[in-house]
Amino acid sequence: MAKRENDLGRDPIGPLLVRLAVPAVTAQLVNALYNIVDRMYIGHIEGVGDLALTGLGICFPVIMFVSAISALVGMGGGSRAVVRMGEGKMEEANAILGSCTALLVLLSILVTAGFQVVREPMLLLFGATENTLSYASDYLTIYLWGTIFVEISLGLNFFITSQGFSTVSMATVLIGAVTNIVLDPIFIFGFGMGVQGAALATITAQAVSAVWVLRFLSGKRTRLRFQRRYFRLDGRVLAPVLAVGVSPFIMQSTESLVNISFNSSLKAFGGDPAVGAMTICSSIMQIFSMLFQGLSQGAQPIVGFNYGAGQIDRVKKTFRLLFFSSLAFSTAAWGAIELFPQVFVSIFNDEPELVSIAVWTLRVYAAGMFMLGIQFSCQQTFVALGEAKVSLFLALLRKIILLIPLIFILPNFFTDKVLGVFVAEPAADVLAATTTGLIFLWRFPRILRRRAQETHGPKTV
Repeated sequence: MAKRENDLGRDPIGPLLVRLAVPAVTAQLVNALYNIVDRMYIGHIEGVGDLALTGLGICFPVIMFVSAISALVGMGGGSRAVVRMGEGKMEEANAILGSCTALLVLLSILVTAGFQVVREPMLLLFGATENTLSYASDYLTIYLWGTIFVEISLGLNFFITSQGFSTVSMATVLIGAVTNIVLDPIFIFGFGMGVQGAALATITAQAVSAVWVLRFLSGKRTRLRFQRRYFRLDGRVLAPVLAVGVSPFIMQSTESLVNISFNSSLKAFGGDPAVGAMTICSSIMQIFSMLFQGLSQGAQPIVGFNYGAGQIDRVKKTFRLLFFSSLAFSTAAWGAIELFPQVFVSIFNDEPELVSIAVWTLRVYAAGMFMLGIQFSCQQTFVALGEAKVSLFLALLRKIILLIPLIFILPNFFTDKVLGVFVAEPAADVLAATTTGLIFLWRFPRILRRRAQETHGPKTV
């Protein structure tokens, strides 16, 4: 058996979590750079940077939906596979990898074809105007052709992380990000391709990452390995995978609906400058959300493996470390944004009108950010434990049940309608995180008690 980087069942929890979380956080941060770097370069295109940046922001719902599919299949599959590994059922774990790969390929084809057909009407629905439509359409046309690379590189990377190969999964993202950072200025400015160059650089980078992932999962070091007999759509394998993966899928895909709701409201109340400010705010929030998600992903393999193995004390200790580190992280990020918003805004654009709007809207938008540590740590632990129903409800709660209605309701109570739209974000953050924390306090001990009885017989947890 190939030597693993980390022993999920025996290594000390603290050092193990650090070894898994640091690469996962780094990978998520670098992954965010795929789109963030595009926006940084595009926002500084002379003369049209603000319109081009707004156009790219309008594509964000589609970009998030494509990434959400990788979470649906990859995070759901990785979570199921690591539990099977903890139980010693490697054949079942490999069957999950094979079926998930087949599903990712199929969904890539369907998404590419479907979105290309409805591209321009969809962008108009998302908030594009006659000033920004051409930029949005130029970017999205090219980006969609790389959907299969995005799904393979992001989706299958979860199967590398789930085995404890944290540095390998980090390398997957680093390789792509470095490629993207190098190619962006060459394509955008050197070849004069503008937003089309940004899209081409992104999908080229994702293709390089996809090749890396495929080679590793076909190699000698991995325990989960591609086997031709499992490369098929097996409903019995995929049904529980999708049940677990639907929660992270909704968390990411509903970002698309949230973005559409924000853009349509801001387009009506504040026009292109307000939509541009939202593009900057959502870009900054995306960076920090990726960091919280990376920290949670570092803990997921430990929680899932030890839950499958019946080592309940290790599950509890892992969660405690995850919770307090996530809360400290989210509080620090909130403080930095509230104190120095202009530093973050200036990364994306230096046009005075847009900067002045983005600075104050960012402070409002991020006001509830300190609560995200509670939201992510509790919700992602439910995912790691395979608690599909409760994780699905919590994914729906923040964005569908709370945020989207608030985007349209709150402006009615404000003289400044744009302010009312932005207040919806912190209101939803605080309400959702409080609810998630209370549900977790009630359910978590019961879940662990049930698992202890299944593996060791009646026992107090």
